[in-house]
Amino acid sequence: MSEIKKKNKKRIFLIQLCIELTVFVVIISIHFIQLKREEELRTPLGQLVEVNGHNMSVYSEGEGEKTLVFLSGSETTSPILDFKSLYSLLSDEYKIVVVERFGYGFSDVVDSPRDIATVLSETRAALTKAGIEGPYVLCPHSLSGLESLYWAQQYPDEVEAIIGLDMAVPEALIDFKDEVLLNTIRNFFTRIGWIRVLPLISDMDCVKYGILTEEEKDIAHAMMYYNFLNKTVLNEFKYISQNAKTVGDGKTPQVPMLLFVSSDKLKKEWPGYIQSYVSNVENANIVQLDCPHYVHDYEYVRISEDIKKYLNEMDN
Repeated sequence: MSEIKKKNKKRIFLIQLCIELTVFVVIISIHFIQLKREEELRTPLGQLVEVNGHNMSVYSEGEGEKTLVFLSGSETTSPILDFKSLYSLLSDEYKIVVVERFGYGFSDVVDSPRDIATVLSETRAALTKAGIEGPYVLCPHSLSGLESLYWAQQYPDEVEAIIGLDMAVPEALIDFKDEVLLNTIRNFFTRIGWIRVLPLISDMDCVKYGILTEEEKDIAHAMMYYNFLNKTVLNEFKYISQNAKTVGDGKTPQVPMLLFVSSDKLKKEWPGYIQSYVSNVENANIVQLDCPHYVHDYEYVRISEDIKKYLNEMDN
């Protein structure tokens, strides 16, 4: 290779490197500028209550004899908006509540342990501080199924029923492996703003398929950019397998259950796990849905109708 060709090749490499570094810096800069501009969008939608020295977000609407408490799955950055398509069809007959655990939605990011007992104590304290009394109909999505089952094990008088939204049972998560390196990389790219240019945002089911207004979609995006994979959520991953074992070691709670199960290929073994777990529960119904994991963002009309029917029959 001639000396001229070598110099040209080196020059092209340096130009490409400069362009890539410039793009990298521009994206980071835009991200932090936008975070500042989006502050108003991050105004809490519900009330903030003090739990263990930190703020926890609790949203409620509607009135009724039954109180439905919605608990989100892992990495759901704005539970209040994620559940809206479903609970907006229920608040005409029931009091609905969304508790955003620490690290989620408008709640604080904290360093406290994420073992199941601590998480449940925080949820119960938040409801107490918000003046919301039980018993509750728990409506967990995904990971929070563990918290709901543990709640029914430890405080059965507080749990009237469980409405599972493709919720996890112990066997589904007992072998969960925390992908530390992958999640650290994801966290890094989130913190520097690359989440804004990656396709993740377009995959938010509540935005694509739910009933959110344009303003609410902007809020959902702002919350994603701000708190996706924060340190509390990363810490939560470390406890998933341990929490699944804790719940699995306890007895299956004997409370009425209506469990909606998705056809998500990534959760293909969940129907069997759920069927096995509730096999000895007298009043447990399983409804198979043909939709992805965030069932409440797809089949919210069907689910709301089934919930009303189930709760009405439960009382008769």
